[in-house]
Amino acid sequence: MPDDATPKAAKPGFATRMSHAARAPIRSLGFVNPPLHRGSTVLAPSCEARRENAKRRFERVMTYGTQGGPTHYALEDVVAEIEGGTHCTITGTGLAAVAVPLLAFLKAGDRCLMPDSVYGPARGLAEGMMAGWGIETTFYDPTIDAAALEALWTPNTRVLYLESPGSHTFEMQDVPALTAVARRHGAVSMIDNTWGIHHFQPFAKGCDVSIQALTKYVGGHSDILLGSVTVADEAHHLKVRGAASAMGHYASPDDCWLALRGVRTMPVRLKEQEAAAFEVARWLQGRPEIARVLHPGLPEDPGHAIWKRDFTGACSLFGIVFQPRYTEAEVFAFVDGLELFGIGASWGGYESLALPTNAGISRAVTPPLPGQAVRLHIGLEAVPDLVADLAAGLDRLPR
Repeated sequence: MPDDATPKAAKPGFATRMSHAARAPIRSLGFVNPPLHRGSTVLAPSCEARRENAKRRFERVMTYGTQGGPTHYALEDVVAEIEGGTHCTITGTGLAAVAVPLLAFLKAGDRCLMPDSVYGPARGLAEGMMAGWGIETTFYDPTIDAAALEALWTPNTRVLYLESPGSHTFEMQDVPALTAVARRHGAVSMIDNTWGIHHFQPFAKGCDVSIQALTKYVGGHSDILLGSVTVADEAHHLKVRGAASAMGHYASPDDCWLALRGVRTMPVRLKEQEAAAFEVARWLQGRPEIARVLHPGLPEDPGHAIWKRDFTGACSLFGIVFQPRYTEAEVFAFVDGLELFGIGASWGGYESLALPTNAGISRAVTPPLPGQAVRLHIGLEAVPDLVADLAAGLDRLPR
């Protein structure tokens, strides 16, 4: 067979890439996992070398521990691979990963467009500190189309922020159409892609910046706090890295090492939890106490067509809206009575969670939900056990 006709080796599958990414060479010391590098002081061979290194501090040339180290860089490379980007910056929390790019690309007098369904702490940042610094934020309907977004545009709009699906209410956004508007105006588009990890490729859909709460699926065991900011452009990387450095953002190398361990099993967990969540969600659709299941992967969901077009799968987080006759106290009692679902924030771990969400939903331009809502995260427990627990709780509600 001629050389030019030799078939190219197929790209390894996601599970294979996550199993082998950032591991030490096989013949190094023999250990499967990479070493953990801790440190604050970084020694230079000479004063001149240190001065030259300081000029290149955003290029992984270390002069001090806050610039990260081999453990941080290994995780950054893995996350960039997952997101389909070229450069990644690790932060200490998911909220830090939201704040760093916003403050990197916005200044006093600038305007940010943010979906009304955005993650609550991101909204708090926009309405609080960013407003205090003279940065304007306009909240828009997350289901907005390109023409309506164009009508909202102003000369000082510098950032289009997206989150698809939206927090608590799970609206889907037409990301390719919306980012095309931002690109025409020379603005930066950034997305919180935590729900879509692996299943949604943000840069292929026109985004400039992708945000992850690595606390969730990458960690996978509810025992670390981490975030990431990934880009696919060198100039954007320098802006993000510079802002993170200026604000002193730093992540524990121990947490980065645990995240590297988490990605080894993440493909299996994502697959298992996706299937379990679909099964539980479909079962809940048949319960008379539930008015609506908020899950874009279900054909009945208003955002299903966008999800089917842009995503390769779904995560294990979704919402349920109760019939309007149920009060907050009754829904609280339902959640309190569950035995296998913990009551807590976060998600993406091995454990199932149930959290009433109405009190945590702030909206400026979109209508409220028609009933009390609960956000469910489906963990790795057996689905029949979770369904039995939910059924017992729903059966306890007033008829």
